[in-house]
Amino acid sequence: MKQTTFEYNILPKHNLENFYVSEANKDAYNFIINENKFNNYSILYGPSKSGKTHLGLIWKEMNNAVIYNNENYNDIIQCENNLFVDSFLEDLNEENLFHLINHCFNNDLKILLCTDKLISNYIFELKDLSSRLKSFNFIEIKKPDDELIVNLINKLLYDKQIIINNSEIFSYVLKRINRTYKDIYLLVDKIDKLSLEKKRELTIPLIKELI
Repeated sequence: MKQTTFEYNILPKHNLENFYVSEANKDAYNFIINENKFNNYSILYGPSKSGKTHLGLIWKEMNNAVIYNNENYNDIIQCENNLFVDSFLEDLNEENLFHLINHCFNNDLKILLCTDKLISNYIFELKDLSSRLKSFNFIEIKKPDDELIVNLINKLLYDKQIIINNSEIFSYVLKRINRTYKDIYLLVDKIDKLSLEKKRELTIPLIKELI
């Protein structure tokens, strides 16, 4: 009989020590942790699951910032806090964001916007907002390299209490996996479920069932 797999949510740890730095994200990482005042107005762009929120929350803690969502606009516009806006192009209220940016400019506050969409491809109805955003620093997280793929798989599996002892598994995975962050997370979820069902150490034949 096939064993039932139960779903358990494991909370991610969004701290500085838990962020793995490689060639793919080192420029973004160095920019985020640099407290140079010229970094006050920035957009962090990267593919889905690439660690933007993780970096954004590191920045939030370093800069004593608050998180904006469409529900707390009135509270934030009346305070003088640095501002972090994750996935800022999702459910975007252009007028509110424009006023928040001006609020930060006028009060010498920092603002970090995160997105997995290129703003150059986004059509803004409010031209003043589009103009403002063009003055922001632009930071990019690139596609994952081999080093990051291996370490991200290791880290995500470790969080699920799964250890890969056979290094040849990583060589096998690197030759076959689609090099996107979403596919890395998808593979880890599949490995997790397969591990729970099979109750065996991970091997290349088992991984072949997933890729």
